[in-house]
Amino acid sequence: MEVGRKTVRYKTYILLEVNPAKYLPSKILNMFLIILIVANLFAFAMGTVNSLEAEYGTFFEWFNIFSVMVFTLEYAARIWCVVEYPHLKNIPPLKARLGYMFRPIAFIDLVAILPFYLGNIFGIDLRGLRILRLLRILKLARYSPAIETLGRTVYNERRALWASLIIMICLILFSSTLMYLIEQDAQPEKFGSIPMAAWWAVSTLTTIGYGDAVPITAFGKVVGGVFMMLGLGMFALPIGILATGFSQEANRRQFVISWGMVSRVPVFHGLNPETISSIMSMLKARTYAMGQMVFKAGDVAEQMYFITSGEAKAEMEDGEFKLKEGDYFGELALLEDRVHSGTINATTQLHVLELDKNDFQYLLSIHPEINQKIREEATARQNEVAKAMTTDKSNV
Repeated sequence: MEVGRKTVRYKTYILLEVNPAKYLPSKILNMFLIILIVANLFAFAMGTVNSLEAEYGTFFEWFNIFSVMVFTLEYAARIWCVVEYPHLKNIPPLKARLGYMFRPIAFIDLVAILPFYLGNIFGIDLRGLRILRLLRILKLARYSPAIETLGRTVYNERRALWASLIIMICLILFSSTLMYLIEQDAQPEKFGSIPMAAWWAVSTLTTIGYGDAVPITAFGKVVGGVFMMLGLGMFALPIGILATGFSQEANRRQFVISWGMVSRVPVFHGLNPETISSIMSMLKARTYAMGQMVFKAGDVAEQMYFITSGEAKAEMEDGEFKLKEGDYFGELALLEDRVHSGTINATTQLHVLELDKNDFQYLLSIHPEINQKIREEATARQNEVAKAMTTDKSNV
C-alpha cells in the first residue's frame, strides 16, 4: 500500500512541480489553472459594477467558492508531494513541507485562499480585504519563466537598486530644500515648506511635471533646469540596472539550472543542500554549437566547465579523449594558475555550467573538500587516459 501511495505522490509531483514540456496532462492542468486565475480577476472586477453585482452576484459568489476549492486542492497537493523533490529526499517530511510553506510562491497560494476561510469558517468580517483576491494574479508567476527571471534579477541587483534609491532620495531632499529657500517668498502657497517643495521635486525629477507647481524666479528656473537634467539620469539608473540584469539573467539561464543538474555533477556528489544552493548562484549556463571551440591550448584559464548535456573532444599533447555529461574540464589550469594545455571542441550541441576564476577560488576557500575531490578525480582521469593510450600503443 505504501508503494501505491508513493507512486501516486510521485505522479502528483511530476504533474504539479516538474511540468515536463511534452507531458500532456501537465500542460492541460497548467492551462486550466491559468484560465481560472484570469477568470477570477475578471469576475472580481465585474463584481464591483453595481448592475452586474445585482444580477449576477450569486454566480460570482459560487464561482469564487469553486475557485477557492480548486486552489485549496492545488495548495494541499503541492505540500503533500513536495517531499518528492530530489534534494529533499533525506530531509524529514514535516521539515520539508514546512520549509515549502514558507517559500514566497507557496505563501502567495495561501494568501489567495486564506481570506475566504477566515470569513466563512471563523466569521471574521474581511469584506474590506477582498482586494487580497487580486493576489491570485501572482500565481501566474509559476507559469511564466520571464516573471521568475525578473524576480531573480531584482534579487540579484538588490544592492545596486538600494544604492540608486538612496541617491534618488538624497536628490529629492536636496532639490526640495534648495527650491524652498529660493521660492518660499515668491510662492509661499506652493513652496512654503520643504515637504511642499518635495512634491515639485518628485514630479520634476521623474519628468512627469504636472505643472501645478513651477518656479517663477529667474534663479529658481535655472536651478529647476539643472535638477531636470539630473533627474533624467538618476531615475533612469534603476531602469538601466534592471534592464541589464534581466538581459544577463536571461542569457545565462538559456536552460534551467536545477538541483538535478548541479547535484549530478560527480564533484558535487554528497554536498548538502545549502552548499549546492550557494554553488548554483555562482554558475552561469552556456551553450556551444556542434563543432564550436570552447577554448584552445595557450588560452588564459578564466573558467571551469561542467558538462550538463552533450559531448566534447579534448585534444591534448599526449592524445585525444571524449568528455561527456557529468565530466568537467579546465580545473587544473585554474588550480595551477596557468594557461590551458589542450583544446576543447564541442562534438554535439554542448550545454555547460561555467564557474568563473574568482568564484572558483572562493568556492575552494570555503569548501576545501571540493578542492581535494577535484584533485583526486583529475589525477584518476589522467591515469585512465594514460592507461588508454598505453593500451592503444600496445594494440598497434
